[in-house]
Amino acid sequence: MKLYKIGELARLSEVSPRTIDYYTKLGLIDPETRSNTNYRLYSDETLTRLKRIESMKREKYTLEEIKDSLRQWNKVSQDEIVTDKLTSLQVLLKQLEREAKEVGPLVEKLKPTQLKNLHQKLTPSAAACIEALLLLLGKGPLS
Repeated sequence: MKLYKIGELARLSEVSPRTIDYYTKLGLIDPETRSNTNYRLYSDETLTRLKRIESMKREKYTLEEIKDSLRQWNKVSQDEIVTDKLTSLQVLLKQLEREAKEVGPLVEKLKPTQLKNLHQKLTPSAAACIEALLLLLGKGPLS
């Protein structure tokens, strides 16, 4: 297993060493072990986790929300690949929810013929997904 000092991890993950220290203090990441000279050493899994944290930050998740999500996914599986996929799905769902909120008012302004035309252009799975999101957001269905 490859282990990284903070500087190496910072370079690979494109975050500052200070950020890594901060995330460690918050409990978002943990060192795998310590070297004989007491340096914190981080694993490839930590690198994956850092990239996931940065991805969630770009999607406007707070650090507390990120910490809660990571904690929940770790209850599901300790495998970083599984938790990475679950996080990706969560980020995608949040993006869809945001876009559905933006589309909702626009859809409400469409005339019935335009709405029917839109519905026909969408794939059945896309239409079902959009309708489900609109219903969850308290909007009406597309058709």
